[in-house]
Amino acid sequence: MILKDIIAISGQPGLFRFLAQGKNSMIVEHLETGKRTTAFSSSRISSLDEITVFTQDEDLPLGKIFDRIYDREEGRESIDSKSDAETLKKYFEEVVPEYSKEKVYVSDIKKIIQWYNILQKKGQLVKEEPEKPAEEKEPEDKAREEKAREEKVAETKNKKAASPPKAKK
Repeated sequence: MILKDIIAISGQPGLFRFLAQGKNSMIVEHLETGKRTTAFSSSRISSLDEITVFTQDEDLPLGKIFDRIYDREEGRESIDSKSDAETLKKYFEEVVPEYSKEKVYVSDIKKIIQWYNILQKKGQLVKEEPEKPAEEKEPEDKAREEKAREEKVAETKNKKAASPPKAKK
């Protein structure tokens, strides 16, 4: 998921969109209410892009977890974040079976599910499209690029040939 400019502010409910940077603060907009407010530099501000979840191997970015929930729910809303602890743990284990049960608390799972549901309701869940490396381009694209390069070279040669010779002094 693309989570750029979506932030969470400690002590404030919900998620916010980053709008502008001030001298000692930033202007943010609450995703659910649309209210604009100021978040001061003394607040603990976390970009969802930078949040990861502990797993048995390596930390998993929040965007990848949202991708898994999105795929599991087929783009619909997930379970209620206010469900009981056992239901939340069971659901999260189905989505991320390798998560660290010692380091990830129920409160973390609630927050992740709540954030997913907020983003889903607001239509903010946009899957990242992996870019194709240069080698994987379609043959037609390669041919088009080669033809454009050849035309450019030919144009340059024609301009040089058409220009009158410079007079000697």
